[in-house]
Amino acid sequence: MSSHQAAYNVLAESLTAQGIDVEQVKTAIKNHKIETPSWGYANSGTRFKAFPWPGAAVTTRQKMDDAAMVHKMTGIAPTVAIHIPWDKPEDGDYAAMRQYAAEQGVRIGAVNPNVFQDDEYRLGSLGNPDGGVREQALDHILECCDIMRKTDSDALSLWFADGTNFAGQDNLRERKRRFEQGLSAVYDHLPEGGRMLIEYKFFEPAFYSTDVPDWGTAYAWSLKLGEQAQVLVDLGHHAQGVNIEQIVAFLLDEGKLGGFHFNNRKYADDDLIVGSVNPYELFLIYNELVTAEQSDEAHLAATANNVAYMIDQCHNVEGKVAPMILSVLNCQEAYAKAQLVRRATLEEARHAGNVLEAHNILNAAYKTDVRPLLAQVREEMGVPADPLATYKASGYEEKIRGERGVHASSGGFQ
Repeated sequence: MSSHQAAYNVLAESLTAQGIDVEQVKTAIKNHKIETPSWGYANSGTRFKAFPWPGAAVTTRQKMDDAAMVHKMTGIAPTVAIHIPWDKPEDGDYAAMRQYAAEQGVRIGAVNPNVFQDDEYRLGSLGNPDGGVREQALDHILECCDIMRKTDSDALSLWFADGTNFAGQDNLRERKRRFEQGLSAVYDHLPEGGRMLIEYKFFEPAFYSTDVPDWGTAYAWSLKLGEQAQVLVDLGHHAQGVNIEQIVAFLLDEGKLGGFHFNNRKYADDDLIVGSVNPYELFLIYNELVTAEQSDEAHLAATANNVAYMIDQCHNVEGKVAPMILSVLNCQEAYAKAQLVRRATLEEARHAGNVLEAHNILNAAYKTDVRPLLAQVREEMGVPADPLATYKASGYEEKIRGERGVHASSGGFQ
């Protein structure tokens, strides 16, 4: 019997007594997938300074190698998001990139256009008052749609740094219309079956106005564009006090929740490991998602089961691969706990107006120690029961440090 087996048996017996189908829960956990980002393996960091990390990936192939290691350790991170032009192959051979990823055991996930770093984008990209700059941004995004076809990607992930720094700098209504025109052109160029995920951020880097400032703006545009356009929720892009799970519930009900960028906010940004500051919030968000996954309403279940779960973090002082493993594990733990909510009992308490009972039912799932359950699931999947400890003992960190050395900059950051 493995070291965790006795604890798992006790937990499984308790869950079964509560009417929870343990095998069904395990199947759901095994099927939950988290995408990792190529740039998270490079020397990326805060907007102030990227501290060089020994062994950080420089080339896209090295990023794929690291992503493959994360998947090998966790079993639930089979795809890698790429950022263009940071991951643009010198020879332009995206088929070779796709093949190399497959040889390592992973696939290309979302394609992310970069329309915020070039000097031309000083006054914005699709919102820029200069038509030539808008055309440059549009051409780049359309190029990324073509890259989707070449890499078999099904998601175009869009984030814009567009905005204004001074009142009167530009016509706010005109900027809105420029964006709508540009997004419409992109939408018409999406691959068949591909999705456009529109991300929002309520402030920064512009100081006066932000062109995609909230989920309502992204939602309104996705409605205008069509079914292939959905909203991408970044957990860090919200003010304190904003109830993210309520936003999630609304977008799920509307069929417009397309994906997540997992990270964590301390104030209103996303440079922290997901679940590192407020794990309860992460659980509550997952509770809304799992509730929808298990819903008898077809549109809810279909939307929830098609959500793209993606990590979007800059690991600046804590390493690269190990923090990514921890991020995936934190998501898995929150998802597992959400699976343990006794939903029928919860609904009874809600309809009876029993406030504290409903609250306690939800909290009982959150307070459950799911580590024995996750260790059992991993063992059944053929991955390490303790991924972080196994990674530490694997020698991979020492290997990449020796092979790659230290580079002052990579992944597009300076």
